[in-house]
Amino acid sequence: MPETSSIGGKPVPIEVIEESLYEIRNKIHPRSVSGIFAKWRIILVILTQALFYGLPWLSWNGRQAVLFDLVQRKFYIFGLVLWPQDIIYLTLLLIISALSLFLFTAVAGRLFCGYACPQTVYTEIFMWVERKIEGDRFARIKLDNKKWPWSFKKIRLKLAKHFVWLFIAFFTGFTFVGYFTPIHVLSDKLIHFTLGPWQTFWLCFYGFATWGNAGFMREQVCKYMCPYSRFQSVMVDKDTFVVTYDKIRGEPRGSRNKSTDHAALGLGDCVNCSICVQVCPTGIDIRDGLQYMCIGCGACIDACDQVMEKVNYPKGLIRYTSENAMQNKEAHQSIFKHIFRPRVIVYSAIIGILISLFLFSLVTRNPLRVDVMRDRGALAREVDGVRLENIYRIQVMNSSEFPMKVSLKAKGLDDLKILNSQGREIEEIEVAPASNQLMPIKVSTMIGSSEPGNYPIHFDIEAQEFVGNKTLIRKRHEKSTFIIPR
Repeated sequence: MPETSSIGGKPVPIEVIEESLYEIRNKIHPRSVSGIFAKWRIILVILTQALFYGLPWLSWNGRQAVLFDLVQRKFYIFGLVLWPQDIIYLTLLLIISALSLFLFTAVAGRLFCGYACPQTVYTEIFMWVERKIEGDRFARIKLDNKKWPWSFKKIRLKLAKHFVWLFIAFFTGFTFVGYFTPIHVLSDKLIHFTLGPWQTFWLCFYGFATWGNAGFMREQVCKYMCPYSRFQSVMVDKDTFVVTYDKIRGEPRGSRNKSTDHAALGLGDCVNCSICVQVCPTGIDIRDGLQYMCIGCGACIDACDQVMEKVNYPKGLIRYTSENAMQNKEAHQSIFKHIFRPRVIVYSAIIGILISLFLFSLVTRNPLRVDVMRDRGALAREVDGVRLENIYRIQVMNSSEFPMKVSLKAKGLDDLKILNSQGREIEEIEVAPASNQLMPIKVSTMIGSSEPGNYPIHFDIEAQEFVGNKTLIRKRHEKSTFIIPR
């Protein structure tokens, strides 16, 4: 006898209870739909992928326009070269991106999820491939039915689909790695099978992740893995635009003839066709109310509008609107008055300030960077009984795309001279574009010119940056100390 437990006074097998704790996933076969929101999804897919796949192939001043060179510790973004010392720019970008996501959510719910999220975009691409190869919704359901035995046709369709999926997935992984390794070099290595271990790992990892997430997991990522779906509720209020079913107008739902006066029968406008459920990529029924699984793609709006048009009912049974607008039956034009509420204004103001600071910092950014480090291994030493030297290491960084000639001067004590490691006085240092020079220097003064002790000195660094026919002057002022022993 199987082990049982009691639910509601009735014996139930333990296996049934354990299985009920877990949701058994049924594969979703979304129905294709056309309409204004479907067109916007297609436009966003094309734009985002053109940007993602195209950026690594753009050139700028003889190099890749966008390249995150982790080996050389330099990020190239068109004419901007960022070093590890520029981490503040990355921090600002991340803060601006997070606040922008909060702003979009407060205004229009999961707008990012429905149109620009990589998971949504690649799922849309993979489903398009699936429809082209396997057919419409009913053909795909039949093909995935376990009762339909494997045949040559079924094997051929499945292999063709996965071949195209894998090609897209690995080309995506290749492009992703191309942002960190020059893509022309990466292409040559891939053709000649000379990829390094890390390049191979990340290409395969990102390729398999794309294939698995967009081809198999799909809505499971949005439902269970994405943290955004969990905390979006704290950013959504009653004035947020979300995909909403008008229950007042639609209920009670029920089927009817097109010529029937449904009002006389006590029916609402919803004909209970369930097409809104069939087109949903996450498989939810929007008529049950707002759910965290809804990604706000608007597919159900397009589908419902088509049905309403066929039965000669007004469109908008499912539409983008707010809870307050739905309850108060506000006109479409008056809804927009509620957009500029306190939280939206605060988010917008903070984002505007941060963007202004970011742009101001970039415009006024000095591409000349200098670090002066005193050699603590040797305090001071005499030279020929005449002069006293302190040893320093100086790093001059040129973060621009143009060469520089750099001159150094030390001030703070009488008769200070800057010498190289061979004892010759330094006049100028040439620094190539987007490079740095680290070199030891000696700073000397006459013995007896000052009393023993620690003296503050400073280095005045002036660089000539040759930008085409122009010469720009860049300056830096670095402080240090000079030790005169007893």
